[in-house]
Amino acid sequence: MDYVPDTSVIVSGKFREYIVKKKDARVILPEAMIAEIEHQANEGRSIGFTALEELKKLRELSNSGKIYIDIMGNRPMEWQIKNAHSGEIDNIIRNLALDNGATLVTGDHIQSIIASIKGINVIYIKDEEKDVKDIQEFFDENTSSVHLKAGMKPLIKTGKPGEVVLKELDYIVPYGELEKIAYNIVQRGKFEDQSFIEMDMFGATVIQLKNLRIVITRPPFSDIMEITAVRPVVKTSIEDYQLDKRVMDRLQNKAYGILVSGSPGAGKSTFVTALAEYYASMSKIVKTMEKPRDLQVNDSITQYTSLEGDMEKTGDILLLVREDYTVFDEMRVTSDFKVYSDLRLAGVGMIGVVHSTRAVDAIQRFVGRIELGLIPQVVDTVLFIDGGKVSQVLTTEYQIKIPYGLNQEDLARPVIVIRDFLKNKPVSEIYTFGDQVVVIPVGNEKNGANPLFALAASKIRDDMMRLLDTDHVDVQIVSEGRVIIKVPDAKIPRLIGRKGETVTGLEKSYGLKIDVDTLSDDVNVMQDAIIEIKNKTIFIDVGSRNRPVKLYVDGIAMLSARSSSKGMIKLRMNSDTGNTVYKYIKQGKKLQYMVTDEPELNKSTN
Repeated sequence: MDYVPDTSVIVSGKFREYIVKKKDARVILPEAMIAEIEHQANEGRSIGFTALEELKKLRELSNSGKIYIDIMGNRPMEWQIKNAHSGEIDNIIRNLALDNGATLVTGDHIQSIIASIKGINVIYIKDEEKDVKDIQEFFDENTSSVHLKAGMKPLIKTGKPGEVVLKELDYIVPYGELEKIAYNIVQRGKFEDQSFIEMDMFGATVIQLKNLRIVITRPPFSDIMEITAVRPVVKTSIEDYQLDKRVMDRLQNKAYGILVSGSPGAGKSTFVTALAEYYASMSKIVKTMEKPRDLQVNDSITQYTSLEGDMEKTGDILLLVREDYTVFDEMRVTSDFKVYSDLRLAGVGMIGVVHSTRAVDAIQRFVGRIELGLIPQVVDTVLFIDGGKVSQVLTTEYQIKIPYGLNQEDLARPVIVIRDFLKNKPVSEIYTFGDQVVVIPVGNEKNGANPLFALAASKIRDDMMRLLDTDHVDVQIVSEGRVIIKVPDAKIPRLIGRKGETVTGLEKSYGLKIDVDTLSDDVNVMQDAIIEIKNKTIFIDVGSRNRPVKLYVDGIAMLSARSSSKGMIKLRMNSDTGNTVYKYIKQGKKLQYMVTDEPELNKSTN
């Protein structure tokens, strides 16, 4: 008897189990099915690799004489393969069975119904749950994540946020078992309630299995097959965080552009879930934007993912839904911040989740992505999570003021003031300085140093180096309104300009009084060398571009060279000179250099 299997029973392994029990069975493998499996494997999809293994096992049965295999039909067109999910490949397989008077074997319920309607003899094999280790068997009530790698011992993370412990189990997971676990996960993701395949890309598959977020990776994306499963350990309510009454009042009445920030594993998602459900309990319409959808919110909150792979399209739909609050978990790329900003400016309350090691860093991630003046409208409240607790609350405010550390009235400008909400004191300011947007801490100077001075000095020095075409510039800001610029004697006329026009223009540009002084030239002055070794090359930073330089080892001249346009001398370690210098470095000898006016004697080997 002739049998034609479709992709579903090949992937599940049910066809092999079925056909091996038949005598004198002839198996017709459709070219269309093989092409579909090849396409899936080439895209790195788990289902494609599983199916290839099954086809190999069928060929082994044929080689041993237990079954007969013929490959028939035409290879489908590319558009048919890409539209396999619409039934194009299934239709080709049905027609092949019909034309050859064969029995179609399928595990797809819809395929079996269509075949019956068309008068094709069909056997429907329902996919039963395989007796393999379930990913959930690795979890207990305290487990937050499971990490499985082929040929390695399982790693288990247990404990609440801030108290996580990594444990290693005492056995190795072989590749075959990992494949079975992966197959089981994919099948459950397809058919179980509250489960779905979020993404299936080249080398990576993301499945939401009830409250488990599972990532399956394969080469070439990862160096070896790996399964990572993560779940929330605890479900909290907003009351569990024991927030200050002032914070609760702000969340209820004044916070509409909220950022929840913290490092990975700090408990951001757990807090956001509690906050979303808190707003829902206040008769607010709450939606989420997630990729993957893994927040464990109650059923009243609808969870959206990217529409056609684009979160901007999801944002367009949410503008039509007229929700009160949207949770965006989590924001990574510029387009995510743009969607958050667009929804907030349209009047939607936003709760965004971002990774950051400091609360102020979360606000800084908007700098350069939206107009500076819009930041307080888009982000008004930042909640920083550390160890599962809200450790800091920041607010933003737009002011026209003189930036912190300056006191000249003509330096007043728009400033975003970031304030510690509970302490009611500013912690940082954001504003434009020259052509840069800067974030300056407020009141945290050490030893009387003003961070703005260092920033301003760096910018002025860069400007002077370009203007005067020299690296020999020293800038010292000695007070809020005065700066000393030191350059070599030969460069002073150019800095001052005709009748002082250049320096006067610079004073107006910087808002600072400029004193010009002579910088002692570093020519013929011995200086310690700054050395870096990478890619089998020794890099010596001499700070002066295109200048003759002598290199000394313990005070003895070793070579002369000319520095590059970046102020570097490069010595390849496989050259005689480079090898010798490397030996001296390993011996701990002192390397120094001197910028000279003499022509170099022996050029370095580059």
